[in-house]
Amino acid sequence: MQKRYHTLENIIFDAIVYLVMAFVLICCLVPFIYMLAVSFSGTKPLINGEVFLWPKDFTLDSYKQIFTYPNFFKAYGNTFLYAVGGTAIALIMTSLMAYPLSKTFLWGNKFFTKMVVVTMFFSGGLIPNYLLLNSLHLVGTRAAKLMPFAINSFNLIILINFFRSIPNEIEEAALIDGLGYFGILRRIVLPLSTAAIATIGLYYAVFFWNDWFNSLIYLKSDQYPVMMFLRNIVNGTMVIGTGSGSAEKTTIAISVKSAVIITSTVPIIVIYPFLQKFFVKGLTIGGVKG
Repeated sequence: MQKRYHTLENIIFDAIVYLVMAFVLICCLVPFIYMLAVSFSGTKPLINGEVFLWPKDFTLDSYKQIFTYPNFFKAYGNTFLYAVGGTAIALIMTSLMAYPLSKTFLWGNKFFTKMVVVTMFFSGGLIPNYLLLNSLHLVGTRAAKLMPFAINSFNLIILINFFRSIPNEIEEAALIDGLGYFGILRRIVLPLSTAAIATIGLYYAVFFWNDWFNSLIYLKSDQYPVMMFLRNIVNGTMVIGTGSGSAEKTTIAISVKSAVIITSTVPIIVIYPFLQKFFVKGLTIGGVKG
């Protein structure tokens, strides 16, 4: 087997795969490194276009400036609240819905599963959603950011498929011992589904962390997350810079925008390596099994 693997065709194929992966990695990494360099560079090198992948005239002025905004730390706190609270609510709700849908013997299982799939392609639309949340008195409250997105159809299907892969004999033995279905879910199914829970948890956390559009529609200004703060800066709706000339103001604005982008993305980048082993395993969850 080892001799057959080390053929010329396989070596060429592996080389092409590694080259493509390296190219994609560079395409993703270079813009981030560039923004990092810009955020730590002084005004003159930025004006002269001397900054690329390494900061020049190292300075923390951009970070000091964004920390002076009165709503920055509040927006960051709101983001952590939405990411942590929203992910926790979403995992609970998704698990409670996925477990019964994973039982093919339950009445109406196929119908409700098909309805879940339909929602992946069709939705009520923005205006009906707003009218619904408004009628429930959720508009202008933090619940409007958390509750409507508690169950994602794609994540639900991933968890349903994983629950179905757990042997039925384990649950049957628990039922014989007198454990109810909620007990089975809490004590047996969920501990065996660590990879799936970590995978969809990462999906939910990234969504709640990056989402700004729904915040713009449903939340008040003092409830905005940091991504809404970043959006206002990028769109120029917040005044940036105190330079005397227009070129200097523009340069300072670019530096501050880069600093805000870095500070708003670093937490997710730091968290990802700790979930990577679960994420890689969870990528195969949705596969069709014979």
